[in-house]
Amino acid sequence: MHRVLVVDDEPAVCWSLRELLTDRGYQVDTAGSVEAAWDSVRATRPDVVVLDVRLPGEDGLTALPEFRKHFPGAKVIVITAFGDLPTAAKALGRGAFEYLVKPFDLARFAEIVDRAIRPEIPAPTSTQEFTTGGPLVGSGPAMQAVFRQIALVAPTEFPVLLLGETGTGKEVAARAVHDHSGRSAGPFVATCLAALNPAVIESELFGHVRGAFTGAVDDRPGLFELAANGTLFLDEIAETPPALQVKLLRVLETRRYCPVGSGVERTTTARVIAATHRHLPTRIAEGEFREDFYHRLGVFSVTLPPLRDRPEDLRPLVEHFLAQLAPSLRPAGISPEFWEALARRTWPGNVRALRNAVDHAVVLARGETLRPEHLPPETPAVATGQTAASRLEEAIVDWTRDQLTRAEPSQLYDALLKTIEPILLTEVLETTGKNRTAAAKILGLDRATLRAKLKPGTADRDEDASDR
Repeated sequence: MHRVLVVDDEPAVCWSLRELLTDRGYQVDTAGSVEAAWDSVRATRPDVVVLDVRLPGEDGLTALPEFRKHFPGAKVIVITAFGDLPTAAKALGRGAFEYLVKPFDLARFAEIVDRAIRPEIPAPTSTQEFTTGGPLVGSGPAMQAVFRQIALVAPTEFPVLLLGETGTGKEVAARAVHDHSGRSAGPFVATCLAALNPAVIESELFGHVRGAFTGAVDDRPGLFELAANGTLFLDEIAETPPALQVKLLRVLETRRYCPVGSGVERTTTARVIAATHRHLPTRIAEGEFREDFYHRLGVFSVTLPPLRDRPEDLRPLVEHFLAQLAPSLRPAGISPEFWEALARRTWPGNVRALRNAVDHAVVLARGETLRPEHLPPETPAVATGQTAASRLEEAIVDWTRDQLTRAEPSQLYDALLKTIEPILLTEVLETTGKNRTAAAKILGLDRATLRAKLKPGTADRDEDASDR
């Protein structure tokens, strides 16, 4: 019989996990501290250790290497009620098999224990220590998933693709990957490809030699050279010209490139992290982005959730922003009405917009308690640079991802058509005054096809001479 050791100072947690695992056929020991755990397993060897982070006496993260040393075949599952990126990175970096934030789904927990028992799935072997990284803030499940992904990919050498709407914190996430990697002592070099002059973008990335073009009076290192032994962050990667995508693909595959005007190849030691708010499969379908470049770039991708999907993070984000201010600028307090006003907004600009709103409120409050009237007017989504097409694209991406999280997604194409087609038909019919002939012309459909698509009871004008 396989044995599981649960180390948690909450008796209710120990009881519930013991009941759950005992019903699944496991022998379960429990302990309220690391010291008590050593006593309980002195004569036995657990196959799985479930280890809380915050414990009386020695904490779980400090004890984790000891458990792995004394029980090398055991898998350690770290659990905590206070999840953040440094905790996730330390747990996984010190060899935890899995990392869970309370409260967690018991069915998922049981599945993880079952998986840990299987001898064919090895525990992580990395022994790299991590230091506290950038200010990625979040307490909800969406950001906990991001923390876990960053903690897993940071110590590798793979390129990383960061996805998410404008203002979700993709550059902050890129810095977190760098700070929690073995390259943290090296440079972090960031550039926005969309902001570079197309005429000199290759020179910016790869450098150039003297005489390569008019004005090139000296050799100049490019960003790949400046990021040696560190990280090169390429923001807005979707805006990369197709010709440059080919060269960047070769760099990712061979780590070699040629400065502009030189025929001598150089080797780069920089790790590439890229980001975009665009839906790259759509760009591929439009012929604007190479599929092979996409697959090589996206060996590991992390999606930063929009702020509207993580309302529980409004308070910790605001508190984080205020803590960064000079003491003389901090408000006396925050009114309940201020929190309510924040919660009512949709935040099309995401975390960046929230920070701007907090700064605006601090200026108007002048050290007094923050109130709703201190907030700036709510900015409509279009003012953030999003077109109707890009908002539709993001909505479809969100819908698709939501559908794919369901237990048995199927018939997605038909489901999407059933969702958006009635809206399209209704809007066009309204525009034409319910005239089917005119609507069919706008839609590019045969009138009979439009009639067939309209559900029984759909309001339209009685067919008269103008409708035939």
